[in-house]
Amino acid sequence: MSLKPMYENVPSDAQHYFRETHSSPMDFLRGTTALYDPIFTPLFTNLFLAFGFSTGVASTLGSIASAIAMTAISVGINAAMAEKPPKPEDGKTPMMQAIPPRIWGVGRRRISGAYMLWEAKGSALCSVQAIAGHRIKGINRYYLHDDQVTIDGSGYVQGLSDGRYSNDRIRIDHRLGANPETAYPMIVDILGAEGIWTNNHRGDGQASLGMICRNVKAAAQGARFPFGHPRLSVEADLAYVWDPRDPAQDPDDESTWQFNRNAALIMLWHQCFNPFGHRRDYHKAILPVLDMWIEEADVCDENIPLASGGTQKRYWCGGFDTTDHHPKVATNAILAACDGWICERGDGALLFTVGKFRESRVATLTDADISGFQTQYDVLPEDECNRLIPQFCYPATDYTTSDTDYFEDSARQALVGRVLAQPADYTWCDQWQQARRLGKREWLRIQEKTRGSLDVRLSGINAVYARWVRLQTPKGLLRLNGKVVENRRSVLAILKGGFQMEFIKHPDNIEAWTPATDEGERPPVPSTPNAANLDTPVVNSVIAKAKNGSVYLRVKVVEPTNDDLTLSVRYRLQDDGNGSPGDWVEKKYPDVTPVGGYLTVSTGVVPNDQWIEVEVAFISTKGKYSEWSATETVFSTSNPTAPPAVSITSINTGVPGEVTINIKAPNSSLYAGAKFYTNTTNNPATASYHSPVEAGVANGTYSRSITLSASSYYAWVSSVNSSGVEQAIADWAATGAFTVI
Repeated sequence: MSLKPMYENVPSDAQHYFRETHSSPMDFLRGTTALYDPIFTPLFTNLFLAFGFSTGVASTLGSIASAIAMTAISVGINAAMAEKPPKPEDGKTPMMQAIPPRIWGVGRRRISGAYMLWEAKGSALCSVQAIAGHRIKGINRYYLHDDQVTIDGSGYVQGLSDGRYSNDRIRIDHRLGANPETAYPMIVDILGAEGIWTNNHRGDGQASLGMICRNVKAAAQGARFPFGHPRLSVEADLAYVWDPRDPAQDPDDESTWQFNRNAALIMLWHQCFNPFGHRRDYHKAILPVLDMWIEEADVCDENIPLASGGTQKRYWCGGFDTTDHHPKVATNAILAACDGWICERGDGALLFTVGKFRESRVATLTDADISGFQTQYDVLPEDECNRLIPQFCYPATDYTTSDTDYFEDSARQALVGRVLAQPADYTWCDQWQQARRLGKREWLRIQEKTRGSLDVRLSGINAVYARWVRLQTPKGLLRLNGKVVENRRSVLAILKGGFQMEFIKHPDNIEAWTPATDEGERPPVPSTPNAANLDTPVVNSVIAKAKNGSVYLRVKVVEPTNDDLTLSVRYRLQDDGNGSPGDWVEKKYPDVTPVGGYLTVSTGVVPNDQWIEVEVAFISTKGKYSEWSATETVFSTSNPTAPPAVSITSINTGVPGEVTINIKAPNSSLYAGAKFYTNTTNNPATASYHSPVEAGVANGTYSRSITLSASSYYAWVSSVNSSGVEQAIADWAATGAFTVI
C-alpha cells in the first residue's frame, strides 16, 4: 500500500511529524505498548490473535467498533439529527394508544403517562394512567389540562372560582409503584362487576394515576368542563436512586434508596438499576471505580453562588423517557445536563466525569503515541455558530422548553454578515442558571475553533480513557504542543493499529464564572391567568438568612400588574424524616411595598439545616387565589460562617499507593469537620475531593488515608461547620508537594 498520495496532501506540520517520528511509511502502524494499562491487555491481545490482522478482517472489525468514550451531543447538526427523549411539554397530555411504551423518569418533572384504562359507565368516566414503570417518591401537584388543582382528603378536586371542576365531580388518586401494589377501590366499585377493572388490577411496581369524572346536567356541562373531559397530569418526584456515599443505602436493597436529583447518581441508576436502562452489572461497571463516581456526585452537589444571593447545586437533572427509545438517548440527555463524559473501560468498568476541569483527569500523549492526525483551526461556514441559545425545562412555565439569554460573537457575525444561531439542548436541566453555566462551557469550546482527530497507538491507551489530554508533541502537532485537548469521542480503530480520538481544544478559562455578569436575566414567564383572572407569581429568588442561630427565608417576587393583591408565601420540609414532604406552612403579606419592580418579604423562622420547598401565590380582594408558583428549593443554612483552618501535623507516604494526612482541628466551636483534596499540580481550584467529610470537634486530632497511584501530588484540607459551610479556597491548609510510591 502506497502512502505517497496521503503524505503529499497532509498539512506541513503533519509532514514534519512523519519525517521526524517514522522511519518508513508503514511505521505509523507500529508502536510500543510499554506504557499500557494492564487492565486492557487481554482485550486487545485476544482481539488481534483471534482474527489476525489482515485488511479484510480489520475492515470487518472496524465496521462494528463502537464508541469507547463519548460526550453529550447537545449542539450542532449531530444534535439536530439525534434521537431525543420526549420534550418537557409532552408530559402535559397522556398517551392514548393500544399498546403504549413503558415510561420511566428521574428527578422532578410534570408527567401524564399513558392510559391503561379509559372506560365510561353511566355518568362516570374512569381512567388509569401509568406514569412510571418503577417506584417513585411522590406527587407534588395536580393539573387538569393547564389548570393547577388541589384535592381534599378524599381525593375530590376543589372547584375553581368560576365553577370549573366543582361539586365533587372529579376524584383523583395515585399509586407510587410499590410491589405488590393495590388496586383503586373507587374504580373497582364501578367496573369490578363486569371484570373490566378488579382488585387483581394492581399494577405491581407501576406508578399510576386514577381518576373518576362524573357528568353533570347538560346545562352545566360547559361550565364544569369547558375543555371537555379532563386531561390529568402531575408534578412528580420520580425515581429513587442509590447513593454510594450513604452507608445506610444498600445497592441490593431498593427500599434503602433515596430520591435525589444529583446528575451523577441519576447516571449511575440509569446505567445499572433502571429497569429500562442499560442494565449493567454494578459489580463490574461501578464498584471497580466507585471512588470516581463518588467524586463526581460530590462535584454535582457543590454549591454554586447565585447573582441574587444564596446558592444552587452545580448539576441537577430530571426528565422522562419511554421504551420506544434506546437507553443511550437518555444517557445523552443526562450527559448534556451535567456537561458529562462517559467511557467504557476494557474490563467493563464505566468511567464518568462531569463538567469541572481537574488535573487528576488529565492524561498525556506524546509524539510517540500518535501515528497520525487531522486538525482544523477554524470551521466551515455551514458549521459556524456565532450565537448559542441554551434551552432548558422551565418549571415556572409549567414545565415547557424555554430559552435563556444567549451567548454571541458580534465580531464573527459582522464577518459572515448574518447571525448563525444554534440551540443547545439541556432539556433535562430545570435550573435556568445551570443551563446558562452549561451554555457558557459549550460556547467557550465553540470559540476555540481548533478540533480534529488523533490516531492513537496502543501506547497511548491511557489517554483514550481520560476526558482531558495534554499533548507533548514538539515534533508533530506544533501548535498544540503543551496544550490540553478534550477527548470528545474515541473508538477502536483496528486498521490504524489502535484508536481514533476526536478532540477539541480545551479552553483555559472554562471554569470562569461570575454570577453577576454571566448568569443573565431570569427567562420571562408569560401571563397565565387562572379562573380567578390572577396571574401566577414569578419568584425571582429565595435566600436563606441566618440570624442568632435561627433561619428565615427572604423571598423576592416579580411585582404584579395589580397593586391590590395580597402576597401569600408557603413553605414545607422537602423530607419530614419519613421520606415524605412535611405540611405546608402559609403566611400572608397584605402590605408589601414594591421596590425596583419586586415584592420582597421575610418569613418567620424555618427549621435549621433542612431542604425547604417554597411557593407563592397572589390573593385578590375577594379572597381568590392565583395558582401557586413553581416550587423553589433552598437549604436553610443556620451557620454561614466558615471555621478557621486546620493545622497539618504530618504527611506519611510509606505505604505503596497511599498517603496519610494527619491534622489538628482549630480551637473553634465553629469547627465540625474537614474535607481532603488532592491534585497533581499546585492548584486547589482543580483538585479532587475525597469524601466523606472527616467529622470532628475543636482541638481534635484526625487523619485520613487516601489511595493514589504512584506519582507526585499536592493536597489541601478545608474546614467545614455544622451546616456544611466550607472555607474559601484561599484559606485551605496546604501540604505542599509529596510523592506516593
